[in-house]
Amino acid sequence: MSNETAAAVPTRSGPPRWLRPLGARLAFLLVVFVAFEAIFTPLLTTAARNPVTGILAGVATMGAALFAYAKLVSWLEERRTPEISRTTLRPQLIRGTLIGVGLFCATLALMFMTNAYRLHGGGSFWHMVGTFGMMLGVATIEELLFRGVLFRIVEERWGSLVALITSGVVFGGLHLLNPAATIWGAVAIAIEGGLLAGAAYAATRSLWLPIGIHLGWNFAESGIFGATVSGSDTTVGGLFTGTPHGLDIFSGGAFGPEASIWAVLVGGIAAYLLVRKARKQGNWR
Repeated sequence: MSNETAAAVPTRSGPPRWLRPLGARLAFLLVVFVAFEAIFTPLLTTAARNPVTGILAGVATMGAALFAYAKLVSWLEERRTPEISRTTLRPQLIRGTLIGVGLFCATLALMFMTNAYRLHGGGSFWHMVGTFGMMLGVATIEELLFRGVLFRIVEERWGSLVALITSGVVFGGLHLLNPAATIWGAVAIAIEGGLLAGAAYAATRSLWLPIGIHLGWNFAESGIFGATVSGSDTTVGGLFTGTPHGLDIFSGGAFGPEASIWAVLVGGIAAYLLVRKARKQGNWR
């Protein structure tokens, strides 16, 4: 990161004094982006029923969330936001999406080997497109919330390890609100999703990689293979249809493949490798 990029941005009027402490800043941004998720997720779900509105809603949500993040963080912290730099957007987002798709495909391959998931046939290409738009918006909001806000600000005070654990636990815990939620499912999400995305941010100091991984994983899971995502039944479906089979520890049961031990294994290994990369590059604080 260059000194020019990381330099503080002078502002005519900074935030009020009560918003300057770390705790107040964290609470304020969490409230804003939790509200974003509560408002936009139902809209994305509805829009995904049509491929055109699904894509438009996903892109619009992504743009609105990024704009809000850039403006609020620049105002509150009086700095630029290199973590969402336009120069790294395309390569990191594409790379992350491909990684996410690859990791889920590896998980599903292990599930096929243990007869834990069965494909039943073709779904809908247009459902796949609509689901992609939905997941684009969801992945952006959630990564700004959990990595751009929670991980990054907690890390300022307590370091990378505490930030990684905190953001992972909160990320997994909130999935207990989903219809088919289980304690094991929340633990699995905390490891394969929370730790993985946090490690991706730590390794690159960019939010594009975790956004891409989140998008790629969820898109492959529901948009391609038609599986349930995190115990939620809000997606419209995908290119194929399928159902879990056999023991829940291998199939994930009603929660979906993310509650499979294979997903935990694949996501956990990827998270470990990214943490090691962050340490090697001096990005672990």
